[in-house]
Amino acid sequence: MRADDNNIRWIEAPGLGLTGRSYLPLLVEGLTTTFKHLVGPKKTVQYPEEPHEMAHPEIYRGVHRLNRDEKGRVKCVACFLCATACPAHCIDIVAAESPWPDREKYPRSFTIDELRCIFCGMCEEACPVDAIELTSLYDLSGKSREEMIFDKEKLLSIYDQTKDREPMQTARPHEERPGAH
Repeated sequence: MRADDNNIRWIEAPGLGLTGRSYLPLLVEGLTTTFKHLVGPKKTVQYPEEPHEMAHPEIYRGVHRLNRDEKGRVKCVACFLCATACPAHCIDIVAAESPWPDREKYPRSFTIDELRCIFCGMCEEACPVDAIELTSLYDLSGKSREEMIFDKEKLLSIYDQTKDREPMQTARPHEERPGAH
């Protein structure tokens, strides 16, 4: 295609008027927003004494947990789909032959580096048995890097802490989950 082709229609960019060339409308808009924040209602949360309330805790992506099945065993079947789907490569699984007859493998070791994790939820989406989930726990802190590498026991203990207030995705009715497709 040539620049002097008759089939090409050149369009001129519209010229800016006085308000488009000045910063006055943007300045007024910014000051209006600031004024609304000055006179509007204020809510101060005294964290950690007073926990922060989330609008939809069931769709928040916080600390991971490994779910247990109805017999209390780890629900993971060591298929490595979560580790494969993870864009941050923060999941490490070591599989072993299962001592139970209903599955071939189970994770002998399952670790997540929470400092590398970007909390995208891809591991949760990739898991075929809903073994890994993100909870609404947001107070994730540690004094060392080693504390932030969650092993299988720590992930299962998070399940034990959150199972009553946050049931597994498969146990929740589909229509109650905001953001579910």
